[in-house]
Amino acid sequence: MERHTLRVRFSFGLTSGVITTLGLMMGLYSGTHSRLTVIAGILTIALADSLFDAAGIHLSEESENVHSKREIWESTLFTFVFKALFTSTFIFPTL
Repeated sequence: MERHTLRVRFSFGLTSGVITTLGLMMGLYSGTHSRLTVIAGILTIALADSLFDAAGIHLSEESENVHSKREIWESTLFTFVFKALFTSTFIFPTL
């Protein structure tokens, strides 16, 4: 992947992951006061949000009609894996 593409994927996943996960954590903790619930919520959002962001990137790249299938799938996979891993790191402060 070219450098610009990596920066775009990184910044998109980072910003979206932080905002979504922090909002979820605050809402779940203030509603339940349960660390286990917060951890389960983080894992759920890590998978679900990553999947939908990756699907969005995939459709966006595909609609441009300038990328090869390999480039499109690399972008999709990179977005999913990076965002899922990054979002999962929010578990550590709750332990």
